[in-house]
Amino acid sequence: MKESLIKVIDRMQGSEVLIIGDMIADIYLEGTISRISREAPVLVLEQASEKVVAGGAANVVNNAATLGGRVHAAGVLGNDTGATGLSNILSARGVDIDGFIRDALRPTISKTRVIAGGRTTVSQQVVRIDRESKLPLQPEYESRLVGYLDGVLPKVQGVVFSDYGSGTITDKILNKILSFCQAHNIPTIVDSRYDILRFKSVDYVKQNDAELAAAVGRTLTSEDDLIVAGRELLSRMAAKGVLITRGGDGMTLFCDDGSVYNIPVSDKSEVFDVSGAGDTCVATVILALAAGVDPLSAATLSNIASGIAVRKMGTSVVTVDELRDFVEKRL
Repeated sequence: MKESLIKVIDRMQGSEVLIIGDMIADIYLEGTISRISREAPVLVLEQASEKVVAGGAANVVNNAATLGGRVHAAGVLGNDTGATGLSNILSARGVDIDGFIRDALRPTISKTRVIAGGRTTVSQQVVRIDRESKLPLQPEYESRLVGYLDGVLPKVQGVVFSDYGSGTITDKILNKILSFCQAHNIPTIVDSRYDILRFKSVDYVKQNDAELAAAVGRTLTSEDDLIVAGRELLSRMAAKGVLITRGGDGMTLFCDDGSVYNIPVSDKSEVFDVSGAGDTCVATVILALAAGVDPLSAATLSNIASGIAVRKMGTSVVTVDELRDFVEKRL
């Protein structure tokens, strides 16, 4: 197993993929509490730093780049701090960000966390401020994205749809990509938080167990329930495979030939933070599929990569060196 997974890691180096979806800027404002405000009974924070971290689809992009992919990123950003931060982070990774369309009237999707502490106290999050437009994508910006796709799709070997419900992937964009990929045998995978059934006929589907329950409209209380639901989603999506992430129970892969594979967790050491682990999973799977790797091997490697991600604090990336080192020393 070790040798085969090392070969998968080697094969996926240089896989050229497109990741399109809702690019999110995770912004962290950190500082110390200085006093109580005289204007209202609230704490006054003296800001010491501001950091932008790639979130949402941008985290899939970031992970695909650190895992050795040649990545094209497409999404809609505003003209703000979040947009600048995401562009700088991803371009520094060597990502093609020509697919970042700027709409001055549409803010970059952002989640701003205010982290406060003092000299003798532990820093902790005191509030989170979310910002995104609820309006549909304007035709002008949709057309610009479509124009970008015309140029980039002939170059890529795989596509990720990363949908966080913010409207970047319109029906027109979705249909265009699916039509091209199906005609040219390019693998596609979707991770959609709220509306997975909209992506019917995508090759591979990634969901966690809670999202699977929501998709089939019922509570899953047993292993048998999950198996039935996974097969149902596979059929309803007309997909080649459905990958369900299950936290401490690992992953389950459903394939269109009727086979079901349970993939146990690779390391049961302490989990620090599950933030972004699903993005790491999707990034690993598409790089492997783009290289012609079979779905079970791709899912197995993604399970290992996700296990590395959850042992890090916050939304973070997994590097190809970390992945190779784990496989070589732990398996």
